[in-house]
Amino acid sequence: MNILVLDDEKEIADLVELYLKNENYNVYKFYTSEKAIECINTVKLDLAILDVMVKGKNGFEICKLIREKNFQFPVIMLTAKIADNDKITGLTIGADDYITKPFNPLELVARVKSQLRRYTKYNKNNKENIIYINGLEINKEKHKCLLYDKEIELTPLEFDILLYLATSRGNVVSSEELFEKVWKEKYLENNNTVMVHIRRIREKLKEDTKNPKFIKTVWGVGYKIE
Repeated sequence: MNILVLDDEKEIADLVELYLKNENYNVYKFYTSEKAIECINTVKLDLAILDVMVKGKNGFEICKLIREKNFQFPVIMLTAKIADNDKITGLTIGADDYITKPFNPLELVARVKSQLRRYTKYNKNNKENIIYINGLEINKEKHKCLLYDKEIELTPLEFDILLYLATSRGNVVSSEELFEKVWKEKYLENNNTVMVHIRRIREKLKEDTKNPKFIKTVWGVGYKIE
């Protein structure tokens, strides 16, 4: 687990790093916002601990930046005093928790573990229920398909075809296999049903017919999503 720690008070940053390393977390510690932002852009983080009053871009601005980049990992804010309006501001821009200075390092570790448990559980559920492919999002549980965050209106049959191809991502699926898995019927030769439905799905995804981005045709074999 990779945890970013940002605090321009060196003693606090070093203390937090020590306690987190004792729990076998990988810690990326920074005293300046510039270095922390560079880390956010280059390292796959699992949690960030941000001092609200850090110099340069403050903790609120960095939290907002994290959410604007669509990073979903938890953010814990460190603050010298917790005023209601500060808390509301932080929660509005996407902070998950607050710890007021001075704090007990063991309490901070407990909060970190709690947030990571929730994040790991959320990610597990998302991985099970949602498939992401180059701007295409297929939600199995909600039976929804989004393309660049805009919902695509698919019939239940079209959705099942797209889902089966996405689940088999990287593999070629024959028309026969696709028909028997989706329609639950025996495939007959010269059956154009699959081809017609694939064409409709491509139209709804605004695919380039000569060079489709999502559903590729492997001539003489079948279809695949890479």
